[in-house]
Amino acid sequence: MPYAAFILGLMMAFDRELIPPTPDLSFEMALWQVGLTFVAGIDEAGRGALAGPVAAAAVILPAETQIFKSLQGIRDSKQMTADQREEGRARIIKYAVTWGVGYATVEEIDQWGILPATRLAATRAIEALEPIPVHLLLDYLFLPEVSISQTALTKGDCRSLSIAAASVMAKTSRDAMMGDLDQSFPGYGFARHKGYGTVAHRDALYRLGASPAHRLSFDLLGKNKLQGDEEKLGL
Repeated sequence: MPYAAFILGLMMAFDRELIPPTPDLSFEMALWQVGLTFVAGIDEAGRGALAGPVAAAAVILPAETQIFKSLQGIRDSKQMTADQREEGRARIIKYAVTWGVGYATVEEIDQWGILPATRLAATRAIEALEPIPVHLLLDYLFLPEVSISQTALTKGDCRSLSIAAASVMAKTSRDAMMGDLDQSFPGYGFARHKGYGTVAHRDALYRLGASPAHRLSFDLLGKNKLQGDEEKLGL
């Protein structure tokens, strides 16, 4: 079966109840088998946060099935603890062919909107890759300004190991940056909640007002609150 038909079939047949126990290489192998060796998985972190940049990572895994064993336990970063993410990050760096992380700043988010800014961060992550990928696997995102062929997957970080690896790289890279912002703008708890709209973060905003790290185009003090603590939000 041609890989395009195979990929399309997987997308059309997608059922949330059929998500594999862990992300696998089904999509990657379909592409490898037709000679598309350098397949990049792409995912973002921080898209829904109230503060800080949005990050995106791109990861190319070696076109060999044993990478599944080498990266066992890598999955959607929100399903991993902080320690698991850091350990997974080290393995991804060790075994990946190449990886890159890109950011869009708070100013770019406020000027262009979060979706264009997310696409900008993803494009910057791709530009950091060497070799250049020949196909992109993305978590429910499409990059219209990128000429590389693409497949956007619903729940991609739960289905594709390459996307899951990108999820971990984007999350850990952005978390480190939020730790730095916590030092620059104390009192908001950025190192703890990573800029997301937790109750503690909202309370700090009421007390301190917005900082230069906050996205002024977002609903900082309005009704769209994320109820819960950092653990419940997968932070």
